[in-house]
Amino acid sequence: MILETNNNSMAGSKSRLANDSGVTSPRNQKNKPSDMELMKEKFAKLLLGEDMSGGGKGVSSALALSNAITNLAASVFGEMKRLEPMPAERKAKWKKEIGWLLSVTDHIVEFVPCKQTSKDGTNMEVMVTKQRSDLQMNIPALRKLDAMLIDCLDGLADQSEFSYVSKDDESPDGKNSREDDKWWIPTPKVPLNGLSDPMRKWLQFQKDSVNQVHKAAMAINAQVLSEMEIPESYIESLPKNGRASLGDSIYKSITEEYFDPDYFFTTMDMSSEHKILDLKDRIEASVVIWRRKMNAKDGKSSWGIAVSFEKREIFEERAEVILLILKQRFPGIPQSTLDISKIQYNRDVGQAILESYSRIIESRAFTIMSRIEDILQADAMARNPSNGEVKRPLSDKEEVGKLNSAMTLLDFIGWTPDQEDNNTKKDLKKEDATKYVDTKIPCKPHNIVTNKRFSYLENLGMCRSPTARH
Repeated sequence: MILETNNNSMAGSKSRLANDSGVTSPRNQKNKPSDMELMKEKFAKLLLGEDMSGGGKGVSSALALSNAITNLAASVFGEMKRLEPMPAERKAKWKKEIGWLLSVTDHIVEFVPCKQTSKDGTNMEVMVTKQRSDLQMNIPALRKLDAMLIDCLDGLADQSEFSYVSKDDESPDGKNSREDDKWWIPTPKVPLNGLSDPMRKWLQFQKDSVNQVHKAAMAINAQVLSEMEIPESYIESLPKNGRASLGDSIYKSITEEYFDPDYFFTTMDMSSEHKILDLKDRIEASVVIWRRKMNAKDGKSSWGIAVSFEKREIFEERAEVILLILKQRFPGIPQSTLDISKIQYNRDVGQAILESYSRIIESRAFTIMSRIEDILQADAMARNPSNGEVKRPLSDKEEVGKLNSAMTLLDFIGWTPDQEDNNTKKDLKKEDATKYVDTKIPCKPHNIVTNKRFSYLENLGMCRSPTARH
């Protein structure tokens, strides 16, 4: 009996080990939830605001949808350590579940006038509903950008010219000996003579294409964030004036009679991600303060008489130029305090979907470009083994600084939306700022020393968008 019991326990442990190692039992496959059950579960969590107790302590619908899109991207794509096609199962899961979440936008509508002719021939004007204009314009564009990234990875299905070093490979050519800040990423391995010319040209073309996707997603994300309302909690945390926010040295540089952005950046310490983000937070806070004072929304100004409206407007424009340059030079820095606060307290479901969807596309594009750069660098090293250090192909941080690109977003997605009349002034301001940057600022960025990978997913709590911390 004892032997029988031991044998049964051993058989049970073997069965459990088999299941733990990835062997699925017929029972698990039989009980696999259907698409309908998965959709019910997903939307139940959204309706409950992630509070499964049903006590009404959940987050808003906008933030719940933002979290759901961010979490889905993290579970499907992960860190993307290798440049390889997506497995068919994960690709199908992404297309199916992101379609569910984006379907909410089909029911976000606005009233527009429409002419109708009655049976007796009378013309009348009635109000009808159509999808909200910002969603009608941006959702199809983001879907196209998303499909372009998937197609880029699918194009690698039959390639055999590069691979990745295994952790167990102890050969001289196989040791995973990264000396840069991406030590956890596998090292690419190319032939001794480097990649073939067609493969090298194809990779460079894919990098250029993904770079355009990155720029387009970043532009949409920035536009959506700029239209979100600034939370009262953020406004209450601001200091009384711009000098207190910037500090004496930065404030003096911006408010001098002659302002040179190039010289301004030479006086700033941009050696780490933390310092760049701190500068961005300070500049954004000062812009909010100055705008509120110019709009006469803040009656507590202690220095409103000392600084004229015209000067304050000049200071605000200079600060916006600095923010534009930071965005172009360092596209991979985490989101600022203002952006995270906007996402957390936003109540517009349409804006929440646009922001989260564009953010994850931007992050994926940046990651794919980094993986392509790794392979191109390994190819350059193989073709020039005598050089101790081979010039790395231009990174996205450098390419984003090139405002005049040979290829445009319209070339890739064939998308030509009409500009809204109420956005004309904003566009003119941005155009003026861009021209100013073109003439005054060199495109080459400062070197950044950092020990972590640039990722919006990491900045927003690994797999989550900002939520109210419990």
